[in-house]
Amino acid sequence: MLNRQVAPPLTPIKSIDFSVPQHLTIGANVPLYWKNNIANETSKIELHFDAGTTVDQALVASLTAGLLISGTAKKSAVQIQHALDALGAYYDVSVSQEQSIVTIYALNSYLSAAFSIFHEAMSNAIFPEKELQEICNERQEKLKVQLKKVNVLAQRKVQQSLFEGTPYANVIQFSDYETIKRSDIQAFHAAHYLKGLAKVFLVGDISMEEMHVIQDKCADFVGMKRTVPKSTFAHKPNVIHEEKSDALQSAVRIGKLLFNKTHPDFISFSVLNTILGDYFGSRLMSNIREDKGYTYGIGSYIIENVQFGYFIIATEVAKEVREATIQEVKNELLRLQEELVPEEELELVRSYLLGQLLKAADGPYAMLDLFAGVELHDMDISFYNAYIQKVQEISAEEIREMARKHLDWESFSIISVG
Repeated sequence: MLNRQVAPPLTPIKSIDFSVPQHLTIGANVPLYWKNNIANETSKIELHFDAGTTVDQALVASLTAGLLISGTAKKSAVQIQHALDALGAYYDVSVSQEQSIVTIYALNSYLSAAFSIFHEAMSNAIFPEKELQEICNERQEKLKVQLKKVNVLAQRKVQQSLFEGTPYANVIQFSDYETIKRSDIQAFHAAHYLKGLAKVFLVGDISMEEMHVIQDKCADFVGMKRTVPKSTFAHKPNVIHEEKSDALQSAVRIGKLLFNKTHPDFISFSVLNTILGDYFGSRLMSNIREDKGYTYGIGSYIIENVQFGYFIIATEVAKEVREATIQEVKNELLRLQEELVPEEELELVRSYLLGQLLKAADGPYAMLDLFAGVELHDMDISFYNAYIQKVQEISAEEIREMARKHLDWESFSIISVG
């Protein structure tokens, strides 16, 4: 009989059987990654376009993405959306600094039909003036509210500080809406959507005949392969505080340029980052939330772009403890550089990271997302089993060395608003 008072034995994760999608091609040079043969009646198609906010004006990129299915000469935005709704399909679009991702979810049996509706809507988009004005008015009001928030202001200042002199420093200004023209949207759409498809990811058990139909339609969006221009960053650490007399809190951002997963230190630094601030039991949370009571939450994060990465520590605290909070962050960085992490704490973090990876690999959608995460950097799925091995083997001495190498306090910009 099962004794429920005795916990089941822990089984260390030694490896995960990561599966690789089929690799097809659209046109001459656009990859299509297809995960099929799955016990799931739902499907998803993701189209990645070279249409991020660093490609042109940030506002133009953002508005174009928001208006992709805003209407054609024959159908309104409402009619297009109703057609997708009738199939039980869901459409979404997101924009990052480097790319725009259009996603369509549907049942397997309706994916091809839903994609045809999207294809027609985007291919023949006319960007009606009425729709453009509506989205501009809506986003202006939203930006007006956002620019009163200290966390938004701090994040914008971090972006401008870390990436000064490059397109990555660009943020949308309220005044940008005064000069935006419909012709700007049309030109961006023609250059970066109709001829800007970079890659496609598809999950779903559809027939090969349906796959060929999707490939042919995607081929309409293929143009010349765009080379991402190299950006030269010359980040100069600085300390910036913007006083905001009506704010009850101060937003604090402490950051620096770093690297993405192509760097040999990435996995080791990921372990260090988790110890510092990337899970609820982290040192920053234990000190600044639990012990000092300065904040509801604080965390540290590695953000990855195609060419580089950056590292951010972020929190919001009462104005009167802003300087004390910054000092405590500095203390935690110094402690990691001077002291060895106790084995018990390190073992807990190992288990947490491996459990998170196992969770992230659960199911075909998640597995394809993991594949996309390495494909972005021209790496293969073997990265994740190398990750498992490194997490299991990393020592306290190596973590201390990572801290000494990458967490020098003088290398950080310290931004606060409030």
